[in-house]
Amino acid sequence: MNPIALRLLNQQLVSPQFSDPTDVVRHMGAVQAQEYRMMRWGVAMRTRRPSSQAFKRAFDRGQIIRLHLLRGTWQLVAVEDYWPLLQLCAPKASAVIHGWMRSNRVSIGDDEVASIRDILVHTAHVKGSAVKEDFVQALVARGISMDEQRLSYHLRLAELSGTLCSGDLLPMKATYSLTSEKVGPQEPLDRDGALLTLTRKYFQSRQPATLEDYVWWSGLNIGDCRRGIALMGDAIHKVNWKGREYYVTDDCRSRGFRKGRYLLIPPYDEYLISYKSRDIVLSPDYRHKAHNNSGIFQPVIAHDGVICGNWAPFKDDDQAEFFMGTHDTDLQEEWARYRTFQSK
Repeated sequence: MNPIALRLLNQQLVSPQFSDPTDVVRHMGAVQAQEYRMMRWGVAMRTRRPSSQAFKRAFDRGQIIRLHLLRGTWQLVAVEDYWPLLQLCAPKASAVIHGWMRSNRVSIGDDEVASIRDILVHTAHVKGSAVKEDFVQALVARGISMDEQRLSYHLRLAELSGTLCSGDLLPMKATYSLTSEKVGPQEPLDRDGALLTLTRKYFQSRQPATLEDYVWWSGLNIGDCRRGIALMGDAIHKVNWKGREYYVTDDCRSRGFRKGRYLLIPPYDEYLISYKSRDIVLSPDYRHKAHNNSGIFQPVIAHDGVICGNWAPFKDDDQAEFFMGTHDTDLQEEWARYRTFQSK
């Protein structure tokens, strides 16, 4: 087994199967979207012809939704997965956020949640796509002064209650819309159905991966994760590689890998954040070049799937710094793909 090649193929980073950004998000189940600008490249680079405008169209139409979900962090999900995954993941995500509130000595009672929620709902309905400043102005108009941290907690709790989700895509600022208007109602899915959906999508797009990887990524407890794997039945099996037990699905992609490929990987990308153990593609000696212990991830360069350098997404010139090997101008094809994405 070549786990690096399999991950590149099944994460759609080489020989991508999809043209539509929505299909990528649907395939992945949930895509980390911590960096508002770079989440677009994280999805688009997994399509055949990356286009920032194609991503924007899907986002504005509500085919791709952004909200706080797994581990209480920002995620992108396909619209049809929104309600099942929210139902499954919101309790743990809400517990995480309340834990952050306690650690920051922030207390928000139920009465405050209800009264502020009414203002958030009214503002989002009037604006269609509201930015945080719109909520601040609405609160001030009612004589309420609230610091940014406290407002952020209210917005996150509104997301996890299914009240607010992402609005239209702006260049720099996140927007919020009413979920009832952006997503609408869906047929309910029982908990096992939602768990099976998340588990299947995780392993089909991240394989080979371990149980510990899935527990880390999903934020669910280990019992739920084992249950999800069991629900997959004969569609998934174990493979031992270098002393670790990995799961691989029966429809695992194994053809299409080509050597010599460089990838400009955005910060917080699923190629790294999907796994608890990242040493398959990232040498422990250079872990600090990719992320720190506080969960801040950097933009990195991969060569044949191995992390070997850093790049600067927002610089006018093509800047790369390699910490493994010498690569010179070998990146030009990938730089051109990134620049074309920005212009289309």
